[in-house]
Amino acid sequence: MIMPSSQSVSGYIAIVGRPNVGKSTLLNHILEQKISITSRKPQTTRNNVLGIKTVAHVQMLFVDTPGIHKGQDKAINRMMNKTASSALKDVDVVVFVVDKKQWTDEDDWVQQQVEQCQCPVIVAVNKVDQMDDKAELLPHLRKLAERLPKAELVPISALRNQNLDKLESLISDMLPEAEHFYPEDQITDKNSRFLAAEIVREKITRQLGDEVPYQSAVEIEEFAETAGLITISAAILVERSGQKKMIIGEKGERIKQIGQQARLDMETLFDSKVMLNLWVKVKRGWSDDERALRSMGLDDR
Repeated sequence: MIMPSSQSVSGYIAIVGRPNVGKSTLLNHILEQKISITSRKPQTTRNNVLGIKTVAHVQMLFVDTPGIHKGQDKAINRMMNKTASSALKDVDVVVFVVDKKQWTDEDDWVQQQVEQCQCPVIVAVNKVDQMDDKAELLPHLRKLAERLPKAELVPISALRNQNLDKLESLISDMLPEAEHFYPEDQITDKNSRFLAAEIVREKITRQLGDEVPYQSAVEIEEFAETAGLITISAAILVERSGQKKMIIGEKGERIKQIGQQARLDMETLFDSKVMLNLWVKVKRGWSDDERALRSMGLDDR
């Protein structure tokens, strides 16, 4: 629980971890609003996404990062790692999200990045709600304490909102005294076009198999607001014609489902009726073309 105070505190908190460990789910539940897309597939998040939470005198500026991962040497993978690592510079707190039991080579890789930080580190041990016997957690916590002796350990369930109040309290105690950077009702620095593109990409990721989501991107070509209606036109980019057929689906059924699900989320987020138009384009080699990635806003520089 964040206690009242007359002195404002504010600072940046990087949420880091290997792919698919629950970073975006954690951010969404802390904010009590979905701004970062999620799926069961790793590497869903591609950009650093800022989530802002203001409670009384405390303003927490969370940076949700792409999963830091090894291998896969395409330009998009290099860019995602660079984006995630950049978030560790000049932050006030690092929240290192790890799994309730597993520790992998990719966790080692993230730990190496985290250990270079000069700021306080909190290790958030996620998905503890999935453990029937909580005593099984103790050996893992002991090993984590040995790996990161200076870090605070907090078992949490991001999905079930378990122990998030303790996590937020720890973070607020670590933040410096400072004036707030953003108005108290603002929850992100991302614009509506970015959020709309991310929602469409989430639905693609959830609908399709392992290959297509990583070789697809979404560009918003129209975002027009009139009284009571937002018209959004989005192009889904893929690398091969076979992937285009997969996204469209038989008789256009899959792209219809993607559009319906995305439109409902957009109407909730934007609190407005939405007319969403989707189509698919083949843009060969985009995921290994740094210039193309920058044009799509996938380089946070």
